[in-house]
Order: sequence, then structure tokens, then C-alpha cells
Amino acid sequence: MSDPVVRLSGLTRSFEQGGVRIDVLRGIDLELKPGEIVALLGPSGSGKSTMLQAVGLLEGGFGGRIEIAGTDASALSDDARTALRRDRIGFVYQFHHLLPDFSAQENVMLPQLVKGRGEAEASEHAADLLGRLGLGERLSHRPSQLSGGEQQRVAVARALANSPALVLADEPTGNLDERTADLVLDQFLELVRSQGSGALIATHNERLAQAMDRVVRLHEGLLE
Repeated sequence: MSDPVVRLSGLTRSFEQGGVRIDVLRGIDLELKPGEIVALLGPSGSGKSTMLQAVGLLEGGFGGRIEIAGTDASALSDDARTALRRDRIGFVYQFHHLLPDFSAQENVMLPQLVKGRGEAEASEHAADLLGRLGLGERLSHRPSQLSGGEQQRVAVARALANSPALVLADEPTGNLDERTADLVLDQFLELVRSQGSGALIATHNERLAQAMDRVVRLHEGLLE
């Protein structure tokens, strides 16, 4: 049996504000299997983004244990955590954060080049991913020449360019109208499933959450 792409054990996170301790995460336990897409549901301010930052190894200050693809991230050096994040995790945010001076294809090539893939292979793979997302005719367009939905599909392709074990998405369609959001989410989920990645997708949208394999709810720092 393959390792879970994520195993969280007793994950905690607290902040000090005005001399008062605020417990945002109070002991999160979660396993996510390869190929499984899980919705992380909760209202704004419930700690969804904080939890994704922890799972994505984006900052410290967390208690408990985080395992990514069988590797205990808490035991790693900063450089090793950076390499694990680069090689095994893909991120999609509410706002696409594309590089404005690069084309759609170049934006998707960049993470591949950073990982060491050759330019020709990275270019071909980027074109394939974008084509599967319906952007085959938009490869040379810069972000300013693309619609919001098209920009977010480029962001999805970029996140999946290195075939990560884990994909993390924070309100990935929250900045789109309902029709476009449905289209982008359908294409996103199809591509994730085709790669066999696991995905944890934070949202406050009950309707979108039902399109996923499983729903967990974050309430008062604990998962329900």
C-alpha cells in the first residue's frame, strides 16, 4: 500500500494578539490518499489558509507532525523542506500570481526548469497541459491578454507541471463568476485525477465541495 500523500498528526498553530493567545489549529489529524481530492470546508477566518500554509511547508511555528509523501517534514532542514515543497507540492491560489512578462507557456515551463527539466521537454509538457485545459491557442499570450478564467487555468497547469504528489488549492475559483468557476474546477479536478495526485482544496462553497471525493470541515480549530 502506498504512503498517504499527507499525514497530519496533532497539528497546532497559535498566535499572540494584544497579549491574548489565539489557538487557530487545535490538534488536526488528517490523512489524504494518492488520487484523493478532499474539500476543506469552512467560513472565512476559520483557519483554512493557515492549515494550507502548514501542509505546504510555507512557514514555521506549527506544532505536531506533518508528513508529505512519506517524509516527516518536521525533521528536515530548511533547504530540505524547500526541496520537498518544490518537488512534491503544487499550489493554486485564489489569485493566479502569474508572471506578467512571461507567456502562458513560459509561466508553466518555469517550475519545470527550476526542477532541472530541459527547456525543450518543459516547453512540450507545458503546451500539452495547457492544451488539455483548453488553452492550446493561447500559449503565447501574456496574462494581461487572458481572461480571468484563462489565467486561473494557466495557474492550474503551472501547479501540476511537475506532477506533484500533493496539490493544495486555496479558494481556487473564488475570484471567478459561477459559470467560469464550474468550468475551471471541472478541468482542474480532471487533470488532478489523471495525474494521480492527492489534492486538498480549501473553499467556503458547499456546492463546489460536493464535486470532490470527501469533505472535511474546519470548526473552532478542529476537523469535523
